[in-house]
This record gives sequence, structure tokens and C-alpha cells, in this order.
Amino acid sequence: MTHLHLAVALDGAGWHPAAWRDPAVRARELFGLRHWAGLVAEAERGLLDFVTMEDALGLQSTPLDGPDERTDQVHGRFDAVLLAASLAPLTTNLGLVPTATTTHTEPFHVAIGIASLDHVSLGRAGWRVQVSGRGTEAAHFGRREIPALDHQLIEELFGEAADAVEVARRLWDSWEDDAEIRDVATGRFIDRDKLHYIDFAGARFSVKGPSITPRPPQGQPVVAVLDHGGSRVPYELPARAADVVFVTPHSPDGAAAIVEQVRSVQQRPLKVFADLLVFVGDDAEARKARLDELAGAELASDAYVFAGTADELADLLLDWREAGIQGYRLRPGAIPRDLEAITRQLVPALQARDAFRSRYEAGTLRGHLGLPQPVNRYALQKADIA
Repeated sequence: MTHLHLAVALDGAGWHPAAWRDPAVRARELFGLRHWAGLVAEAERGLLDFVTMEDALGLQSTPLDGPDERTDQVHGRFDAVLLAASLAPLTTNLGLVPTATTTHTEPFHVAIGIASLDHVSLGRAGWRVQVSGRGTEAAHFGRREIPALDHQLIEELFGEAADAVEVARRLWDSWEDDAEIRDVATGRFIDRDKLHYIDFAGARFSVKGPSITPRPPQGQPVVAVLDHGGSRVPYELPARAADVVFVTPHSPDGAAAIVEQVRSVQQRPLKVFADLLVFVGDDAEARKARLDELAGAELASDAYVFAGTADELADLLLDWREAGIQGYRLRPGAIPRDLEAITRQLVPALQARDAFRSRYEAGTLRGHLGLPQPVNRYALQKADIA
């Protein structure tokens, strides 16, 4: 039986807006490295493929654009790429996939940040690509205005994101694997013929290259994209640029339809993960109801919300797999309770069904996902010419 892939989306105290008020949460530690070190240690203990770390250019808020006045919810995050780099030395096998936006961020800076993360993690880095459609976030930079969100703007933002990923991929290839000579006797550190200009010129920006960071250990760190609700325009971004796409079905039939749509436009090998927001355990429904009461409203999410036992969740994951879902990114309702339920209850339940690994079998994130090591495009071009 083919094993499922499992990832966890980490965000503060959990994905329920009242999660920080759960008795098991140490709210005062949310902005401390010890808190995050404990989370990734737990994820690695559960043999998960990777964790993602949320990030954005504005504070969390209930309205679509602009901060709200609520004081009863967690506001604020760490920079996800810097956080991942801090956690890399504390982990050995777990993939680390921080979120970085493309709308107001230079692709050169993102590319070298993710490449650096891949080096310090010895090949376990990824990048969750995100766009920013909020005018309040644009106001932090003052370089462009973001009008009201409509189809044209969505198409523009996702087109820009696809170009940014293409720039990053070219920069990651701009150093060939053996460009570093490091020969003390001859005084040659690099082979200049193995560094390449990328000469990217697009409608939105141009980038000369090469990168300032040597080629990452994975060659190409894993690129992941959330489908943002299933419209065709967002699907074109993972089709053009991603290795992993996160989708948000709410039923097996919905999962099958989404998988079919993704497969119809994909242009590269692509792993399809379903996002689920989960409360796991015998008391899951009661805990969720209590948090809903504290929040003053029932939890709403773009992802399917599950509340039940680990065995029930395992059954659901295997059921949806029949629709073509290859893995799952689980959003814990409250941390640490639901993270620990995933690693200590769900994982054993899947292992008992021969549906999940019993040990790590690869040393890189691409290896965990069964993605091949990509050939360097510039080395390949030289070989073709020769």
C-alpha cells in the first residue's frame, strides 16, 4: 500500500481563533523559541513529512482588508523564514516550509533566504508561496497601490507570483553543483564558468543574477501553493510553479473534482495535499464547542473542519485518498493538544493500517515526498551545446 504524506500547518496557538485560551496552551510562550522548538520536535517525533509556518504582511484580522479592533485573538507572528532557519539546527529529518509572500517582496531576497534555509537544514527546506491582496499591507511599503480585489487583480497577483517562483528557480540553478572549488593550493574558490546570469525579463520585474548563495542541497527546494478556494486562476500558479498544491475539498466527491481540475492544468510533477482543520480525541467535539463559545461564533474555515477520534480521522484520510489525494496538511485546532493527538494517536492509527511510514527513509524533503533531484538547467544547456 502506498503511504500517505502528512504535514502540519503551525500557526500560533492553533487555527481556532480562541485556541490561545485553551487551558493546555502556554499563551505567554507563543513568541518564544522554546515554544516553536517543542512543536517541531513533536512533529518530527511523529515522522511527519514537513511543517508549514504561516506568515503575512499584516496583522491577523477578521475583515478581508485592514486590522480589526478585537483584542481577544492572537495578533502577530514571527518572520517565517527566519523562524525556520532558527529551528533547522534543532531538527534532523523534518521538512521546514515557511510562508513568504511575493506581492511586495523581491524574488531575489526570497530565493536566497530559502536557499540559505536549505543549506542550514541540509536539504529540508521548502517555500509556501503566498500573495497579498490587501491595500493595508501595500501601505507598509508605499511602492504600489492595491485596488479592491477582483478577478483582474487576482490574475495579476498570481501571475506575478508565478514569475517570482521562476526567478527563484533560475537563481537556485545559477550556481552549478560543483561551482565551488575551494582549492587553497591554487587559490581558486569558485569556477566562474559555472556561475550563470539568469537574465530574467518579465512584465513585472527583471533580474540579472547570479545568486549570491550556492545551489541548495536539494537543487530546488520544494515549492508549495495553497489553492485559495478552487478558482481556475489560482490553480494555474501551482500548475506552472509548484511541487505541492494544498487544496480544500469538503467531501470525497469534491476532492475528486479538485484533483481532476489540478491534473488537467499541471505542467510538472505535482503532489496534491488536502488541508483539513482538525480537533482530534475523545473530547474533540466538546473542546471545539467550548472554543466556539469563547470566540462568540462557530468556527468558519476554507478547509473542512473535523472533530472526532484519531481512528475516525484515519478512516476519513484513507477514504479521500481514493479520490486522488496523496497527502494531508492538517491544521491543528489548538496547539499543543491537537498536534500531539496527530503525532501520538493519528500516526499510530495510520501505521496500523499500513498507510504511514514507521521511520524516515530519506534525508531531504524532496526525498520524503518522492520528488526527483532536478537537473541544473544551465549545466544541461552546456551539455546540450557540447
